[in-house]
Amino acid sequence: MTKTLHLSSISDLHSALGLDAPTHPLVSFFKPSQVKLRVKEDVKICFDLFLISLKDSAHCKVGYGHTAYDFDKGTMTFIAPGQELMIEATEPIEDSLGWTIAFHPQLIARSELSNKIPDYSFFEYQTNEGLHLSERERVMITDIASSVADETERNMDKHTQSLICSSIDLLLKYCARFYDRQFIVRSDLNHDYMRRFSQFLDSYYQSDKPLEEGIPTVQYCGKEMGLSPYYLSDLLKKETGKNALEHIHLFLIERAKSQISQTNDSITQIAYGLGFEYPQHFSKLFKAKTGVSPRQFRNDPTLTH
Repeated sequence: MTKTLHLSSISDLHSALGLDAPTHPLVSFFKPSQVKLRVKEDVKICFDLFLISLKDSAHCKVGYGHTAYDFDKGTMTFIAPGQELMIEATEPIEDSLGWTIAFHPQLIARSELSNKIPDYSFFEYQTNEGLHLSERERVMITDIASSVADETERNMDKHTQSLICSSIDLLLKYCARFYDRQFIVRSDLNHDYMRRFSQFLDSYYQSDKPLEEGIPTVQYCGKEMGLSPYYLSDLLKKETGKNALEHIHLFLIERAKSQISQTNDSITQIAYGLGFEYPQHFSKLFKAKTGVSPRQFRNDPTLTH
């Protein structure tokens, strides 16, 4: 049976990974060569910390399916508090270019970064949705990460926390930029996901699932496609300007228009058939998207033809 190890502090993390005692209570920078894992391979780790990691692709053992890397100089992954991770026990890698920054939410609690963190949705991505870097990007990101490491080694003063938060914020801004680049260069793959998403919705509504399970959530769609809901939504947003929820709503409206104009089913029947628990919620969404109620749409020939 898999056990869960809860790591609620930087000290807990250092102890679990066999690292020396941390030099700062709320933030840490370490490399693979420093890690001497003390956890067993069948232990799941739950973090109350943020983790930003660069994996050296030359040594990386994490599989990313059949998708080719855009670049092969490093892969970044991001973990937010409350997430779980299975860690494989490996030998220390002396020549790895990888590193990890771990920090407690208290570090950024009173900084501007605390309000910005929700915008960095890649903290909710799955491991196979990591950020692949070019050599130039890896060097740039590592230079910023090194400035965090330098600050953790200094004697703390009134500027320490602010400087560390600023460096982490700068690092995350560059990661957001590089993710935008990754979405662009993966345009063919993204269009394949968009096609699969459309096919999934079509298949879902050709089954009895809307009556049994209701409207598919973004989480459900992502799971069925093997993607995190945040990655799916960001991918669609970059390609079409609309997130996953907006696409689901537009699909519902187009399907509703067809049924309203081509069948004699009541508005209530159509609402239930689309998976709405309450018909009034369907009517509210329909009017918000079309400007008219379902009944007005049916009764106005200029709208239904």
